Amino acid sequence: MPDYTRRTFLGGAISATIAASTKARAQAHTPVNPDLAVFPYGAVELLNGPLKRQFDENHAFFLNLNEDRLLKIYRQRTGLPAPGEDMGGWYDDFCPGASFGQYVSALARFAAATRSEPTREKVKRLVRGYAQTVDSTGTFFADLRYPGYTYDKLVCGLLDAHSWAGDETAVPVLYATTRAATPHMADHALTTQEQQERPHKDETYLWDETYTMAENLFLAYERTGDRMFFDMGSRYLLDRTFFDPLSQGQNVLPGLHAYSHVNALSSGLQGYMKLGDPKYFHAVANAVDMIWKDQSFATGGWGPNEGFIEPGKGQLGASLSETPRSFETPCGAYAHFKAMRYLLALTRDARYGDSIERLLYNTILGAWPVREDGSTFYYSDFHHSGRKTYRREIPGASYRWDKDGRWPCCSGTLPQVVADYTISAYFRSSDGVYVNLYVPSRVTWTTNSARCVLTQQTAYPTEDLVTLRMELSSPVAFSLHLRIPAWAGSQTSVSVNGKRQKAAAAPGTFFALRRNWKSGDRVELDLDQPTRTEAVDRQTTDQVAILRGPQVLFAISDKQPEIPSERFTHPRLEKAANDDWTLNLGESTLLLRPFASIGEEIYQTYCRVLATAG
Repeated sequence: MPDYTRRTFLGGAISATIAASTKARAQAHTPVNPDLAVFPYGAVELLNGPLKRQFDENHAFFLNLNEDRLLKIYRQRTGLPAPGEDMGGWYDDFCPGASFGQYVSALARFAAATRSEPTREKVKRLVRGYAQTVDSTGTFFADLRYPGYTYDKLVCGLLDAHSWAGDETAVPVLYATTRAATPHMADHALTTQEQQERPHKDETYLWDETYTMAENLFLAYERTGDRMFFDMGSRYLLDRTFFDPLSQGQNVLPGLHAYSHVNALSSGLQGYMKLGDPKYFHAVANAVDMIWKDQSFATGGWGPNEGFIEPGKGQLGASLSETPRSFETPCGAYAHFKAMRYLLALTRDARYGDSIERLLYNTILGAWPVREDGSTFYYSDFHHSGRKTYRREIPGASYRWDKDGRWPCCSGTLPQVVADYTISAYFRSSDGVYVNLYVPSRVTWTTNSARCVLTQQTAYPTEDLVTLRMELSSPVAFSLHLRIPAWAGSQTSVSVNGKRQKAAAAPGTFFALRRNWKSGDRVELDLDQPTRTEAVDRQTTDQVAILRGPQVLFAISDKQPEIPSERFTHPRLEKAANDDWTLNLGESTLLLRPFASIGEEIYQTYCRVLATAG
């Protein structure tokens, strides 16, 4: 009893301190509005190509998931009749129902993006079914391993159901969920020490990701105007051990869980925009620079074995022979894309668009679809003799969570990140439109009462040319900004109606075309995609990846190729069939293939470079 009383008192003291700090911060700063905005779901349509195929595949799969199965664990835990088959895997055991909110979120985004009435109605049925399981005591959340993690996903799903599926009941259900969950979860973002000091059954109960919750709570404040969500969002910012030191340039990433802390960066950026405190912007910008510099593979992925490594020790290079768990793909891509979109909107810095593009082509676009039994593509494998695999039952796993890998967290983020392809492609500014991704697509908007349609056709990055055509209800002036990647070669050019522009397309910038546009105008961007090489880290310079433009080209080989250094000084590729390329090695050729085109064959992300004798 004395220990419990002391814990209760300390918890109240911490809450009071946090509340006072939150009030002071809110009074000291002015909210920040980004320079750019994403287009709403539905404004951008993907046209035939790899992104649309993956988009349609995920939309169809989750649209057809049985609703009784999805709701069963909620009904069981709250004592309601629970018809239907079990989902199994993580969904029923390790983190019950945690990905339900993500599935609802993704379906709501698909509904808006495609104007699909069946998808919209499914979202509404799922929200109604879930609402019946929410009671005043929070029965579902009692003794839940990850109450904060699960609540966070539910907040996201309910907000998206309201905003993108037009479900007016979703906001009252959000309030009911908040009342139900609050008594069962920490009242602020827990540090590692605070987590360890809380009562817990085993180590897995220490993994609740309270530090990721602020983003969706600030979005709830934005959508409802209710100060309660603002105050909650402020409390769930992990200041002392994360944002404070990062803002001062202190690298606290090594040893942290990679995906969840990149996800927390979006909470920091929402904190910056809502609280107006520049600390959060500096913290996130510094963290991203640290990830780019010391944590990232050539693919743009990061986090071998789901952790950030210690820089300067060759640990990325060592991971190539130690683990096939190189990058937690759907979850990592979802968190990465969000943070980069925020930063791009706040800064107009093309580097963040480059980062989205690299991760798109080298990881998530090559993820396999979820299977009916919940088997999910979880890790991208960059180690020697890599393979694409599903996460299934893992014999001899040390934790219960790893013994049945069906319906893991990545089964929820996969449809979310794919649905977000549309909002990652274009951005709106006060003076026009920014083109961030070069993918077959169409964006529609209105400027000065003129209806504008921009259609993009391209086979990029297999081919170099991107063509954009205007359809306008009347001539109108605006700026069209084209992202010129930092790796773009000297032959990159921009033409309007067949006339090449005199201004140079500077790598690492947005090229601005300001003119009075008329229907039928055509813009052509010819992207010079040089071949280059990139070592895995500064300590392991003999392990080198081959890149062309934004893509890593993986060697299709059962064993790691060993290539004399003179062959790598200026690697010359030749186009083969489909998306394949070959590298001439003199007496033989090496077949190279982008990640999205790899099936079950063994591949090598990095080749070994042999020093030249003498």
